[in-house]
Amino acid sequence: MSGVAEGDPGAEARAIAERLRAISVELRDPAVGDERAGELAREAAELVSRAGNEIDRALREADSDEA
Repeated sequence: MSGVAEGDPGAEARAIAERLRAISVELRDPAVGDERAGELAREAAELVSRAGNEIDRALREADSDEA
């Protein structure tokens, strides 16, 4: 996400959550067509995957800091 400090998983997670909220608002609009809904669903899936990767990275860093 642009504007997010590199190496700050908390900031990245907050930015992802903010975008997912915006996507959910747009998807609730009855005027959203099927094509746009598909685009939003793909973006949401990518963001969720990215969030999972950020969590995994943060856990690995925490484990290595404890060692």
